[in-house]
Amino acid sequence: MTEGFKYSIIASGSTGNSTYIETDKRKILVDAGLTAKKIEEGLESIGRSAHDLDSILITHEHSDHIKGIGVLARKYHINLYANELTWHKLLADNMLGKIDPELVRTFEMGKLLTFDDIDVESFGVSHDAVSPQFYRFMKDNKSFVILTDTGYVSDRIAGTISDADAYIMESNHDVEMLRYGPYPWRTKQRILSDKGHLSNEDGATAALTVIGRHTKKIFLGHRSQHNNTVDLAHLTMTADLQQHDVDTNRVQILDTSHEHASRLFDI
Repeated sequence: MTEGFKYSIIASGSTGNSTYIETDKRKILVDAGLTAKKIEEGLESIGRSAHDLDSILITHEHSDHIKGIGVLARKYHINLYANELTWHKLLADNMLGKIDPELVRTFEMGKLLTFDDIDVESFGVSHDAVSPQFYRFMKDNKSFVILTDTGYVSDRIAGTISDADAYIMESNHDVEMLRYGPYPWRTKQRILSDKGHLSNEDGATAALTVIGRHTKKIFLGHRSQHNNTVDLAHLTMTADLQQHDVDTNRVQILDTSHEHASRLFDI
C-alpha cells in the first residue's frame, strides 16, 4: 500500500477551481468550477480519468466552484458532498441540474469524515456564500489544505490547518490593482471585505501563521486575472516569508493556473 497520497491542482483562479486528490482507494475532486469537458481534459493531462472519480467535495455554491459538477455527477455517477445549508441552496435554486438523490451526501462543517484510507476535515471560512467550507486531507501523518475564498483567517481556522505539508493559499488580488482596476466599486468593496478574498499580503500573513516544520509547499491560489499578476503574487509571498526568516528553499512557493493542471505531486 502506497504511503501518503497524490494531488494535482486542476485549475485555480477567479474563473474556475478544482483540485484532485488520489489514494490507493479513492479518487476525489474538491470542486469542479470549470466545464465538465475542461475537467476531463485536465485529468487526462495528468494521466487520470474522470471515469475513476468516486467523490466530489463541494466548498460553496459560487459558479467558479460548481460549474461542471452536475454534468460530471450525471455522466459518471459520482457521489457529491456538501453541508446541509449548501445543499439546500444548490437544490432549491437548481444550480446543478437534475441530481440523483443517491448521490447527495452530507458533510457538515467542522466534522471529520473517513474516505476509506484518507481522513478529511472540513472547516468554515468567511465568504459571501451561504455556508462556505474548505478541507484538510490527512493520511499517514501527512496533510494537505485547501484555503481560498475567505476574507480573513481566524485563529480557529489557523489552529485547524496549522503545519500541513502543503497548502493552496489564496492570493487573490493586489490591493492597489483592485482599487484602480475595472470592477464596479460595489464589487471592489465585496472583495476587500471580511467576506471577500485574501489579498497577496493577507495570504502571506495567513501562511506565516500556519506554516510549520512539516510545511514544504505553498501554492498560490484563486488569483484574479484582472487584479493580480503571477509575478506580484509570487514576489509578495516570497518577500514576506523571507522577511520573517522562512527559508523559501525549504518551503517552496508555487504558482497555479486557471488554464492548465499542475503535475501530480506526492505528499
